[in-house]
Amino acid sequence: MRRLALGLLLATSPAAAQPRPDVTAMTCAEAGALVARAGAVVVTTGPATYTRVVRDVSFCVIEKSTEPDFERTRDVPNCFVGYRCVDPFSEGRDGP
Repeated sequence: MRRLALGLLLATSPAAAQPRPDVTAMTCAEAGALVARAGAVVVTTGPATYTRVVRDVSFCVIEKSTEPDFERTRDVPNCFVGYRCVDPFSEGRDGP
């Protein structure tokens, strides 16, 4: 019974219920500041889309590089918010 109670408590903790920050509801400056402050953050970019944005390549796994990430924000349709981690060896190729 204790394990069940502990499991329910952990499943309903605030950390599990926190929504992703929505860049479409932020200004361009707010979105850029969020990424700069957090280093890496998963943000909502639309009704059913999200992406991971990083401050610099140190937040990517080994062998990844970065490319600029531009998202629609409340005030700018194509705002530079940070970088995406990409595989430099799969650029322009079909498949994963």
